[in-house]
Amino acid sequence: MTGTQQTASQISDDIARVFALQKANQWNVKATTAAERRLKLTKLKDAVASHADEIVAAVLEDTRKPEPEIRVTEVLNILGNIQLILDNLDDWMKPTEVTPSKVETDRAQIIYEARGVCLILGPWNFPLGLVFGPLAAAVAAGNCCVLKLTDLCPATEKVAAKIVKSVFEENEVAVFEGDVSVATALLDLPFNHIFFTGSTRVGKIVMAAAAKHLASVTLELGGKSPVIIDEGADVEKIAADLAGAKQFNGGQACICPDYVFVKEDQKAKLVEGFKANVEKNLYENGRIKKEGIAQVVNQANFSRVKGLFDDAVAQGATVAAGGVLEAEDRTIHPTMLTDVNPQMKILQEEIFAPILPVMTYDNLDQAISYIEERDKPLALYVYSNDEANVQKILNRTSSGGVTVNGVFSHYLENRLPFGGVNGSGMGSYHGYFGFKAFSHERAVYIHQTAV
Repeated sequence: MTGTQQTASQISDDIARVFALQKANQWNVKATTAAERRLKLTKLKDAVASHADEIVAAVLEDTRKPEPEIRVTEVLNILGNIQLILDNLDDWMKPTEVTPSKVETDRAQIIYEARGVCLILGPWNFPLGLVFGPLAAAVAAGNCCVLKLTDLCPATEKVAAKIVKSVFEENEVAVFEGDVSVATALLDLPFNHIFFTGSTRVGKIVMAAAAKHLASVTLELGGKSPVIIDEGADVEKIAADLAGAKQFNGGQACICPDYVFVKEDQKAKLVEGFKANVEKNLYENGRIKKEGIAQVVNQANFSRVKGLFDDAVAQGATVAAGGVLEAEDRTIHPTMLTDVNPQMKILQEEIFAPILPVMTYDNLDQAISYIEERDKPLALYVYSNDEANVQKILNRTSSGGVTVNGVFSHYLENRLPFGGVNGSGMGSYHGYFGFKAFSHERAVYIHQTAV
């Protein structure tokens, strides 16, 4: 499907036509066996693999990401996710037997059945991976799907449509291209389930649209993900981790560390370590290697981030590392700010760029209280050698997920659920949890016939 070469009326008619086809076909798809679903997923996997170079070229054109990052996030991760499903789908689809509590000779079970016709709305930071990952889970669960990638990545959108068309009939999976008006038109339809990855602001719009039809939702959002560095932690390792995290996709990841708490006497070592690692990873002869870091996705987001940076500096923040924002090609050098305070906008809004504010604390309770008083983040990072302190932080805070003594690991482990909580999201996916996200747990009770 394309939205860019049609009138608004034609787009609306095309959306209605495909939606009607999928509504009519959903019962056939729901009844498919594990073997039939595995065949579809194998075709999808093979199509992604065969179009790998085309995917890399498209994402590079849209985002200027480093090619190795694109291969991992937009190709290898998709292939790995599909293979995990292929290896486990038979077990996941088996009914869960439950022993009846009153009549033991009766039978009870939980059946995982398809939700129906699903809408998957993707973001711009990982434009293919964060659409095809959920798609694989939805197909595994026996659903029909409509996909809408972001219009900020038009080249990737075209490749996605080409791949989907080569694997699926449109009465099962279809892609619609176009701007936000296409997404708005899709949200008017009574989908059974909506899976959205993006900002909290747009997540509220999606949830309001779903409420009109009582559709279930999975919302993968964001928020300000904190890092707590406990006394005695390995600051050199932490500095390297944070420099790498902020370089990855130019800091444009929903689980990227958004601010840091460190003891005052460790701050200078953290800053120096961050600077040294950025210099090592990203500079050559004093100049940044721009092929090594993604640019900010568009001018609007660059202006937003620059506004946060300028506001912090105007209010007294110190540029401890980096601080170069190149408007002509939307490149932001990895930056660390110190002497920040909660009144600064940069500590109130998700940054989504390679800028990292650093706050200091006197005792652990201060850092914990700060996090408790704010919206629940998508990720929380704790660096500590003290198990009691780690447990205290876990007990006193809430977040979508946690990685201790590292970054991103709770996301990368596909045997763990990934998702947010309240302002950072609703529901979870990855692996088995993705299959469950696109499934309804149906209770079945069977009375045994008297002999």
